[in-house]
Amino acid sequence: MSATGSTALRPRLLGRATVNAVVAISVLYTLLPVLWLVLAAAKNRDALSGSDLLSLSGFSFAQNLTDLFAMDGGLYGRWYVNSLLYAVLGAAVGALVSVACGYAFDKYRFRHKEKLFGLVLAAVMVPQTVLALPLYLMASEAGLVNTFWAVFVPVLFNPFGVYLGRIFSQGYVPDEVLEAARIDGAGELTMYARVALRMLGPGLVTVFLFQLTAIWNNFFLPMVMLSDQDLYPVSLGLYAWNSSASVSPEYYPVVIMGSLLAVVPLILAFVLLQRFWRSGLTAGAVK
Repeated sequence: MSATGSTALRPRLLGRATVNAVVAISVLYTLLPVLWLVLAAAKNRDALSGSDLLSLSGFSFAQNLTDLFAMDGGLYGRWYVNSLLYAVLGAAVGALVSVACGYAFDKYRFRHKEKLFGLVLAAVMVPQTVLALPLYLMASEAGLVNTFWAVFVPVLFNPFGVYLGRIFSQGYVPDEVLEAARIDGAGELTMYARVALRMLGPGLVTVFLFQLTAIWNNFFLPMVMLSDQDLYPVSLGLYAWNSSASVSPEYYPVVIMGSLLAVVPLILAFVLLQRFWRSGLTAGAVK
């Protein structure tokens, strides 16, 4: 190899090494907290207080799991079911609403359509914490504070999901197919349910996963709306236990074990639905 070729190859190898180093650091930054959580969940309280996570002593995974579901009369199981209802049911209904709205913005013409869509885009930039107090006042006027609906109803409407719904509709639903369905005599609702919604399957799953993650990790809204511990989601319940751990150290191991179990539904959802959301994320890329 000539000196010129060697000189040209050196920056390329250096750039590749830099990229690999950045990727490796990012992976470690992501995985090390998860590794700590797995190791800490398997240790008893003495091992946790001594920060002795890497040794084989103090192994207490089964006991911690038993204590978790026995603590405070099995309250964690109730929180877990609440989170599944809030997140899974809320994400499913919310995804259907968002995709339907996005489809309407894409395929129909109506007055001030782009201005209304501009409001949707503006709502995407509004932090959810800013909306918590107005939502609380509205729920209070409706008599819904400290009920299941106070947390469930607000998560059904997601401006970012509407934006994604319009993008997916543009990428997956050709206008020619809809025109053919109209010529065959299909009504608008029938055409959407039987034709468009099937094409929007990958987009629907992608919006569902985004909303599932957001609702499952939702903390501030339940904290504002709920005072009854029986209605808490996992995130708020673990926060309450963690606040008590400074006074009652027996809560510390169960908080860590509960945090480990709390990430399981999200992992399962992404693994089981990866075939759909991967294709959904590339909508329109090869159009």
